[in-house]
Amino acid sequence: MCGRYAASRRPEDLAGVFEIDKWEPEEALEPDYNVAPTKEVYAVLDRAVKDADDPRPVRQLRKLKWGLVPSWAKTPEGGARMINARAETVHEKPSYRRAFATRRCVLPADGYYEWVTGTQERDLEVEGKRKRPRKQPYFVTPADGSVFAMAGLYEFWRDRTLPDDHPRAWWATCTVITTEAETTPLAEAPADGPRALADIHPRMPLMLTPDRWDAWLDPARADVEELRGLLAPPPSGLMRAFPVSTAVSNVRNNGPELLRELEAPEESTLF
Repeated sequence: MCGRYAASRRPEDLAGVFEIDKWEPEEALEPDYNVAPTKEVYAVLDRAVKDADDPRPVRQLRKLKWGLVPSWAKTPEGGARMINARAETVHEKPSYRRAFATRRCVLPADGYYEWVTGTQERDLEVEGKRKRPRKQPYFVTPADGSVFAMAGLYEFWRDRTLPDDHPRAWWATCTVITTEAETTPLAEAPADGPRALADIHPRMPLMLTPDRWDAWLDPARADVEELRGLLAPPPSGLMRAFPVSTAVSNVRNNGPELLRELEAPEESTLF
């Protein structure tokens, strides 16, 4: 799954990486090292510019709220629960299939956080001796330092309780597509820690390599089977993972120190 990630790159840098044609400086977001559900995030998408003479899609950097609200939803309350969509079923689930057909995006990140419960603590949990075991967070990121481009979907939801000219009349929301975690060895792994992403969690955000960006973002592509082919896992061995401070577990904490690599997990019994 993906429940928290880091996104610190400036819009100017993202514009160069993704060949962005349009972004609004006034919508710039501050670097966020602890992105949580319902926060505003950057999304790269191809879409025609409203009221423009040219109807062709334009590569844009947009600000969306993380937690998808389907256009047909009566209220936006369920958005916080729809932060992830499974790659295996995204094409057929009512909440996602319309967006999968025409409203696909890339959510740029530095990497994502995932939590592992130590073996001894898991045993205690099974025995009922500890209800809330402490978990060690790991940060997963491309080994070469490139942008972690997560496959996503976006939607627009109209709040019918507000007039058309109200600034919150329209909600623009998104979700991260996840897939089965890699079982192959990480490009770089801690000496005393997980050897593969599947050792951390059975799911992971689906990373799109640059050769798939244009096809994924093209709203004219609507063939379901062709689009599903773009959801194949990326080549193995591209990622590294390392333990970070448990401070990231508190959403109120935010700063580059959250990405500082620990020499060892904060609890030596994790593996």
